[in-house]
Amino acid sequence: MTLPPLEQIEHLAHTELVALVKALMAENVALRAELDKLRQPPSTSRNSSQPPSRDAKRNLPADRKHKKLGPPFGHASKTRPLVDQPDRIIEATVEWCQHCQADLRGVESRAVVRHQLTELPPITPLVLETRQHEVVCPDCQRITRGELPEGLEAGRSFGPRLAATVVYLKHEQHLSYERVTQLCHDLFGVAVSEGGASAILQRAGEAAQPAAAAIGAQVAQSAIIGSDETSARVAGRNWWQWVFRSVVGVYFLIRASRGAQVIAEVMGEQRAECWVCDCFSTQLKAPAHRRQLCLAHQLRDLQRLLEQRPQLQWAVALQALFREAIHLWNRRTELRPQGYARRVSALEHRLDGLLQRRVHGTQARRLWKRYRLHREQLFVFLHYPGVPPDNNACERALRPSVIHRKVTNGFRSEWGAHAYAALATIIETAKLRGNSVFDALLDLMGPPVLPFLAPQNP
Repeated sequence: MTLPPLEQIEHLAHTELVALVKALMAENVALRAELDKLRQPPSTSRNSSQPPSRDAKRNLPADRKHKKLGPPFGHASKTRPLVDQPDRIIEATVEWCQHCQADLRGVESRAVVRHQLTELPPITPLVLETRQHEVVCPDCQRITRGELPEGLEAGRSFGPRLAATVVYLKHEQHLSYERVTQLCHDLFGVAVSEGGASAILQRAGEAAQPAAAAIGAQVAQSAIIGSDETSARVAGRNWWQWVFRSVVGVYFLIRASRGAQVIAEVMGEQRAECWVCDCFSTQLKAPAHRRQLCLAHQLRDLQRLLEQRPQLQWAVALQALFREAIHLWNRRTELRPQGYARRVSALEHRLDGLLQRRVHGTQARRLWKRYRLHREQLFVFLHYPGVPPDNNACERALRPSVIHRKVTNGFRSEWGAHAYAALATIIETAKLRGNSVFDALLDLMGPPVLPFLAPQNP
């Protein structure tokens, strides 16, 4: 607003002064709100859900003493283990004495010093050519073409191992199309265009859909399910990537909605025993008999409050209580059942006492109301085996997708998003089950063709 000159204020009418004061008061309220916002501590990975990669990195002082690199003092040395059956053995025998030139060819060796060197052979692509013979029937004059063996269909240009390698490089190592094609050319000697790589990924995504759906059905039937979501960019629009994780698998979906209908799509008529999630309203609507709120999120929110009000003892005590509960959960197998139950009861009693206190301040009241509302969802993990105290497993499962999003800037098409979700399901489930990611992708690519390259018996 434009203020009148000071010498003219005393000549203003009463109504004009009232309007001026109201405008100044409104401006003052807005400026105070902006000032309070600027005074708040910056968001970091310690006090919010912001990833550590976005934290501001401070410069180390020039005179800082560097820590010792490598293993600590007294650490037992380790060497690379030897392979039991090497591909080739090169014997270095002794024929002459290096000092007196005596003939040692008949002297038995005192010891044999073994050393192994690992090398990659030159990678040369193998090309299979199929020739379908066409014969004209002399009786009906129809043309009959020879049938190709399974796996050598005419529509395929790349074998399953090469196709699985392209998928692995794109979706597991997060390479761009340009780098995938360059790597195939430089290391494998195979010319794969970006369009060809895209076609491989599209076929792989279609092949992965049934297997991914089966994993999703297994996850939905699990007793304990964790879920989370992150943003995704699909065809120039904001979508959401969901993850549903249990002990049997990791299931991904990319949808245009962040609403409860996505959870309903996954769960169907199933109902979990316990749902592990953050405080997002959609997650709180998931079908489950009970739920565990992620305490890692709560610790970060309390840390943000303490950075604003370091002397707030209520937040200090509650943060310490959450950490003590997590520590007790980590030691649950070391304690006797009676001692563990006694400690759990004491933690529950302390939590009730803290939530009975009255707190002041907008941020503190917001957390106080949250914990009173979700009181029964804070310490579920202490009473039910298998329930974790946090949702970090789902966040770790989403981290590769966040890296992929940053590298590729999202998906140009919807089929690309759905293909990525299905393949991510296959990849992360293979890791969870301790299986080879490449073998899991190879199983999707169809029957092997390498047996056709084996030498045939005459």
